[in-house]
Order: sequence, then C-alpha cells, then structure tokens
Amino acid sequence: MAQPTLQRRLGLLQATALNMIDMVGIGPFVTLPLVMGLLGPNFLLAWLVGAGLAFADACIWSELGAAYPEAGGSYRFLKLAYGETTWGRYMSFLYVWQTLIQSPLVLASGAIGFAQYFGFLAKGQPWWHPETAWWQPKLVAGATVLLLIVLLYRRIEDIGKLGVALWVGVLGLMGWLIFGGLTHPHYPVALVPAGGLGALPGLLLSAAMGQAAVKSIYSYLGYYNVCHLGAEIKEPQRVIPRSMFLSIIGIASLYLLLNWSVGTVIPWREVQGWQASASDQSQYIVSVFMQRLYGPVAATIATGLVLLVAFASLFAVLLGYSRIPYAAAADGEFLPVFAKLHPTKHFPYVSLLLLGGVGFVFSLLFRLGEVISAILAMRILVQFVGQAVGLVLLRRRRGTAALPFKMPLYPLPVLLAVAVWLAVFAGIAPVEVSWGGLHFRLYFQLAALGMMALGTLAFLLWSRRLGRWPFAGKTAAGTIG
Repeated sequence: MAQPTLQRRLGLLQATALNMIDMVGIGPFVTLPLVMGLLGPNFLLAWLVGAGLAFADACIWSELGAAYPEAGGSYRFLKLAYGETTWGRYMSFLYVWQTLIQSPLVLASGAIGFAQYFGFLAKGQPWWHPETAWWQPKLVAGATVLLLIVLLYRRIEDIGKLGVALWVGVLGLMGWLIFGGLTHPHYPVALVPAGGLGALPGLLLSAAMGQAAVKSIYSYLGYYNVCHLGAEIKEPQRVIPRSMFLSIIGIASLYLLLNWSVGTVIPWREVQGWQASASDQSQYIVSVFMQRLYGPVAATIATGLVLLVAFASLFAVLLGYSRIPYAAAADGEFLPVFAKLHPTKHFPYVSLLLLGGVGFVFSLLFRLGEVISAILAMRILVQFVGQAVGLVLLRRRRGTAALPFKMPLYPLPVLLAVAVWLAVFAGIAPVEVSWGGLHFRLYFQLAALGMMALGTLAFLLWSRRLGRWPFAGKTAAGTIG
C-alpha cells in the first residue's frame, strides 16, 4: 500500500492568512506598552525597525522557499546550503534540536499572554484570585494549548479554511481598534524625533532602541510560516514570496496604525507612570483604550477579540512547526517515529503531539518576559544568521540561473539582516532570577549557546550511532565550498 504524502492544497489567500495570524497573536497587545515605556515619544520607530528587518530577512526566506518548497523550511535550507552529508547535517540537526525547545516556547508565550488578557475579563469575579491562587492563570494557559492540539488534529484543507476564518477575526479586531483611535485622537504622536532627522542615528543605536526592537521584532515573527508548509503550498514558486511580502506589508501597516491610535488616546507618559506603579494597567492597554473610548462593554468585547487573535496565532504556529521534526525524520536525520503521518488525515501527528505537549509544560512553568527573550536568543544564530550565510554559499555553488525568485539588491538584504540580527542578539537584556535564596542574572545568550553545545553533543552521538559524518569521513558531494 502506498505511503500517505503531504498534499499541495493551500493557495495564496490561505498562505497569507496563516502568515498574518501567526504574526499578530498576542505580541502587539503585550509589547505595545513595553515599547512605549522604553522609547517614550519615539515608540513608533521601533515598529519601523522591526518591519525593516522583516523585509530584509523575507528576501532570504523568499529566495530559499521558492527554490526549495518542501516541508521543514529552515531544516531543508540549512542542509542544502552547508552540504547534505557534512556540515549541512550538523546545521540542520541543530535547527531541529532547537525547534524542539523554541517552538514550544513560542506556543507557551502566546498561551501565557492569552491567560493574562483572560485575567482582565475574569477580574472581580468571586472565583478568580490569581494573587493567591497562582495556578489559575497557568490552568488557562495549559487548557489553551490542549485545545489547539485538538483543533489541529485534522486534514490540511480543513485547516486552511479555518485559518482564513480566523484571519477575518484578526482583521476585524485590528480595524476596530484603529478606527477608534482615528476618530477619537486626543494627544499628538510624532514619527520623527524631537531633534529632527539628525537625531535618528543616535536614537537607532541607543540601548533603549535595542531593547524596544527586541519586543517589536518578536511581534513580527511568523512572516516565514509559509516556508514550513512548503510541501503543502500550491504554485510555491509564486505563492511563497508573495504571501510573505503581502503579510509584512499588511501587518506593518496595522501595527503602525494601531500604535498611533493607542498613543493618541493613552499618552506615553501615562503608560510610563503605570509601569512605575504597583498596579500596572499597561498589561491591559487595549482593554483600557477601548474602555476610555466606548465604555466597559466595548472593553470586554475587545478583550474577547484579543483572545481570539491570540488563539488564531497559536493555531498557525503549532501547525507550521509540527512539520519540521517530520521533515527531518522523513529525511533519515531524526528519530523515525516523527516521520509517521496519520493514516487517514495525512498530517504528522507524532510531531504535533510532542511539540504541543512540551508547549503545555512550558506554559505552566515560565513567565511571559522570560519566554520572549528565550525565543529570540534561541533562534538567531542558527536559524536566521546561519540561513543568511547559507544562502550566500548556495549562490556560490549552484548559481542563480534556476532561481524562481531572486532578491533585489543582493547582497545588501543579506548583510543588513545579519548585522541587525546580531545586534538584536547582543541587545537581549538579562533577567534577575531568585532561587533557593540565591539571586543571579540569567543571560539568554549564554543559555542559547549552551543549548547549541548540547545539540552538538547529541549530533555527534547520533552520527556515531549511524556511522555517518564526521565519523564516516568527508565526501566530495557534501562539502560546502
């Protein structure tokens, strides 16, 4: 009997919708006040920086995704770029290794944010006491992850239809929030710094901008989700690049308008005052925004829609990342159990269940700020920087004649993406951790390097067991030169 295979059923509308709901999620509603607190009157610039990095990096993803439209995204790109039998095996293994940790972290971040906004709806209820019953928000976060697993346990064409429906909800919420600010402005919001354009270089290189950019970039992540679904995209040479750039243009416009709208109703000075007080209302800034404009009923409805958007994003996240261990296992480079597809629904159910299960555990253990920093630290070196360098190696080795999509102004987008990603990595701030009476700082950069070291050890043990490179010796076909 023939083995089931992934089906190309997702078109441009569905691919763009899945990208956009992946990008929005809880991110902009949670990070908006953090960026305002860090940059004050210049908070809009952080969202422009995030959009610029997304555009530059999308050039890399588009060229690779259109040329190699297969399941797994970066897993396939890294393996092809660095040599399928040598260093490419190592880089792709590291990526899958990190995916088993960082994709559940992404899932946990959305679930924790979901529980945070759920707390706004539940506050004042006699059964809701998160100050003393610390487990209540964690119970909401964990239940959210479990519901996602149930919804994704189905055929891909059904998921595509559901994704478009959730996308409509995303656009509806953002449109309502933006309309409210456009029709009720009370305070001015500036795009250019008070010192004029001459002050831009210093502001862009400041520590505050670095920390704010970490928050805004987190909210843009997901524009490449379509590459993880490459084997399920119709006309991938055309659809993959278009869906990414359409997603970034759409989301950047929505983010800028949303931040402008909120800033004209709730001034940045008030947000900074909240963050310095014991009761920080900025964690519910969208709810407070709608309450000021339309009253408590509208605030409740808007908060419910924020929860819908957050859930929709997590839906797309778990869908895309569940394909990565599957692709590695199907390629013979990971545990064979991950290569199994559901016999009738044709989706990688083992991968879905494992990543969802780990995400469930993380949602119970960690806080939102810790998860966001860990996500970026874990991704940057192997996935984003490694992939950008890998594209250069592929161009050198295979040329560009057969590429369905060629990035404009090459190599400028590559150089820009690498420089900004490394700056973001360096700018991730440590967190203060208390444990057993001890107080210390946790540097996420060191944690990421430690995970890479553990992954390297796991790769060597795995390769030795299989009798493959570097224990079987190099082959001419596998070099990266």
